[in-house]
Amino acid sequence: MQLLCLSNGHGEDVIAVRICQELQHHQAAPELAALPLVGEGRAYTQLDIPMIGSVRTMPSGGFIYMEGRQLLRDLQGGLLQLTWAQFKAVRRWAKRGGVILAVGDIVPLLFAWLSGAPYVFVGTAKSEYYLRDEAGWLPNRSRWEGWSGSAYLPWERWLMSHRRCKAVFPRDKLTTEILQQWSIPAFDLGNPMMDGIYPKNPAPIFYEPDAELKEMQRSLIVTLLPGSRAPEAYENWEKIVRSTAGFFETFSDRSLLFLGAITPALSFDPLRQTLEAQGWVEQPLELSVSTLQLNDPTALAFTKNNATLILTTDDYNLCLLKGDCCIAMAGTATEQFVGLGKPAIAIPGKGPQFTPAFAEAQTRLLGPSLILVEHPDKVASVVQQLFRDPDWLQLIGENGRQRMGEPGAAARIANCLMEQFESSGNPQKRVD
Repeated sequence: MQLLCLSNGHGEDVIAVRICQELQHHQAAPELAALPLVGEGRAYTQLDIPMIGSVRTMPSGGFIYMEGRQLLRDLQGGLLQLTWAQFKAVRRWAKRGGVILAVGDIVPLLFAWLSGAPYVFVGTAKSEYYLRDEAGWLPNRSRWEGWSGSAYLPWERWLMSHRRCKAVFPRDKLTTEILQQWSIPAFDLGNPMMDGIYPKNPAPIFYEPDAELKEMQRSLIVTLLPGSRAPEAYENWEKIVRSTAGFFETFSDRSLLFLGAITPALSFDPLRQTLEAQGWVEQPLELSVSTLQLNDPTALAFTKNNATLILTTDDYNLCLLKGDCCIAMAGTATEQFVGLGKPAIAIPGKGPQFTPAFAEAQTRLLGPSLILVEHPDKVASVVQQLFRDPDWLQLIGENGRQRMGEPGAAARIANCLMEQFESSGNPQKRVD
């Protein structure tokens, strides 16, 4: 069997690659190909998956939905010509007789339908939690949201209920249950976004008699997530660093450790300049993190008062796992942190991605696990309130795991995908 991955964004590329990794382990592993519809799809290179058509990074970086000016810049940068070339490439590939794995939103889903080939869809962009929770409709959604009875619009549901759509994998159980009302072949198998974060062989947990005392004596660890896109991430970083100032007085009786999870696409120089401008002093790394087990030899360490701050581009999972809470101005990273059962504090930015509107929608998606704070100087007091309220923390833990699912979703999706096509026989060579 031949399988083509269509994805439209870096996060979607990563999810597609995780599923492909699991497909390669299948006894009847398909022959894989890919076409990232946004960006250059560098994630696919780790599996040496061939591209079937043109790829290009647009000026918006893929955030054309956030702002009209971004769409205009992309159109001027050749978006229509690129889309047409990609569509023709998908049609040519489909005539060979294969199946399509579409990951993302309506764009790859529409491409899959237009190809004429059988397809499955991993819906990463939409969730019913934007509109409702288990108790019912959310009061703070806008009037037009949910007018059709679902986060997915009627034409999207039609594409998912088409006879050539063999399976749909929504991002959470609530969305799955709603889509099943329209006879859509939706399966609740979890969210691949949570795969690959936990270590394969986690260390055993030992509960000691003085565990509570040791907990109070250790550093409070705060993960910092400024986002991945320059120059927005640098502006986000300035706000995040300003928010740390309140911790020195609020947690004056406790050592603090801030972990800056920085994408390799960003430069340390602007981040360092922001830190130094706000009184942080660079220190030798080995003196600052002897017990943290960093893998990144290029990481930087800074100190200020009772705090240490680490910048790292190669210890992303460690930053998520070690953090007691996070200060976040990001998309996927925030969701992954919340999925670990931990609280996230968000500060609205200028965008183009992390705008006030995006932050508000993200609070609906993630519920009580994400706390929106309008001003950086209020963050420390919110964190203090959190850790004084064990019931609140327990609610956040249960909510995060429920909304983001358990690890292992990519393997479950890969197995289900293979079952759907094995049970229906080999795909026919037709394009309709």
